[in-house]
Amino acid sequence: MNRTFGKGVALLAAAICLALTTSPAEARDLSLQDAIAEALAANTGLRVTAQGEKTAEAELRAAKGANSWSASASASASTSKQKDEDRSTSSSLGLTFSLPLYTGGKNEANIRSSALGLDIAGLTTERKRETLKYDVIKAYFDALEARHTIDVDQDSVDYYAANLENVTQLYEAGSKARIDQLRASVELSDARQTLIKAQNNYEVDLATLRNLMNLDRTEPLNLTDDFTYDTFDISLDDSIAYALRSRKDILADEYTLQQKEEAVKIAEAGKKPSVSLSAGPTISQTFEPSGHNSYDVKAGVSANWNVFDSGVTNAQIDEAKANRDTAKLNLQKAQEDADLAVRTAYYNMREAEHRLDSTADAVGQAEQDAYIAREKYRVGEGILLDVIDARKALSTAKLNHISAQYDYVRYKAQVVNEMGIGLTDEERAAAAKIADTATPAVTAEPQKKEEPAKVQPKETKKDTTAQVEEKAAEESADKVADELAGNADT
Repeated sequence: MNRTFGKGVALLAAAICLALTTSPAEARDLSLQDAIAEALAANTGLRVTAQGEKTAEAELRAAKGANSWSASASASASTSKQKDEDRSTSSSLGLTFSLPLYTGGKNEANIRSSALGLDIAGLTTERKRETLKYDVIKAYFDALEARHTIDVDQDSVDYYAANLENVTQLYEAGSKARIDQLRASVELSDARQTLIKAQNNYEVDLATLRNLMNLDRTEPLNLTDDFTYDTFDISLDDSIAYALRSRKDILADEYTLQQKEEAVKIAEAGKKPSVSLSAGPTISQTFEPSGHNSYDVKAGVSANWNVFDSGVTNAQIDEAKANRDTAKLNLQKAQEDADLAVRTAYYNMREAEHRLDSTADAVGQAEQDAYIAREKYRVGEGILLDVIDARKALSTAKLNHISAQYDYVRYKAQVVNEMGIGLTDEERAAAAKIADTATPAVTAEPQKKEEPAKVQPKETKKDTTAQVEEKAAEESADKVADELAGNADT
């Protein structure tokens, strides 16, 4: 019995050791460029948009076919019997070819309109790719910011846990009041709540990134890139000018206006005659009362002119003109919206850039303030409220610096997106993978625009949060000691 029990204990111990040494599923390293490339190659929303090119290409083929030859076949069989006459049975087979010779410009306008539609579909897909790239960048840096926020909140939890233990010891020794212990416990609970929320935000941000990339929704990811400060040297005026001439959606609105102008021509063609050519053979055979075969070939030109339709054509023309005027206003509105979008993102980017330096300095100052408050309280010269306020100020300073960093890179990416700067060659190659299966062989190539100067800015480095904290930790201990003793220089 004892031997069996001992063997069971050994097996249990071995299982526990195996469980402790077995690592969970290894997280996949993911760089920002890899995330963008995979999203461009697999995003479902992009596939949906790309289907519009297939539709537009089919519409163009239909418009061209309507202006070319068409053939129709007909067949009939009949039998009849009248009073005092023999029964008659016959059949006929005919084939007719037709070609529109003149449609008042309707067919030609339809072809031009459909060709514009194919261009619009291509521009729409390209703009969707650019927007998807920005969405991935934003989601990637949202997740990174959330991860660093967790680090700050975890530090706060650890600090408040140690502080509670210290206050409890002082309370038990009779040197601190019960209220200090209660307040320290409350602050620890609040810090834990904040940490839980930060952890949830991180998971949500990762889920958003996986969704954009169309990954397994449970695949663990390790984001390998982080904040680096890159200057953006394009002026606001140049950014707006570039957007107005290069945004794919604005170009699409220009093509849409041209489509509406073609629609006016199509409506006006209703007032003009149409002429078509038709020709084809007909074979007839009579079975009763006597066998007889005949073979005829007919050819002719027919014209049709609608001279009166109770104002229907005029109403269609007025509707087409109203749609054209609406398209003009939509184009103007798109240009105004692009101007505002670039300005807003640009101002936000510059504001975040200015916050980088000020928040970095604030972290160092808050580190010193928290240390002084903690040491004063430890030696009995301060109150717990000062310690808590100083710690909250330190956490706020760190979070503000993190926010400034990631606000800058996000707004910078938004400026690039609002300007309509196209994909890189590597990103186009990745996007081509989805095009092989989701788009037709014939696609509209958007007009290639010259990239503005300095689109690839020179990279410079600024201190990260960890570097700021290291610098703060290296402050002179003698200076802090002098301040505690009241001997610091004033």
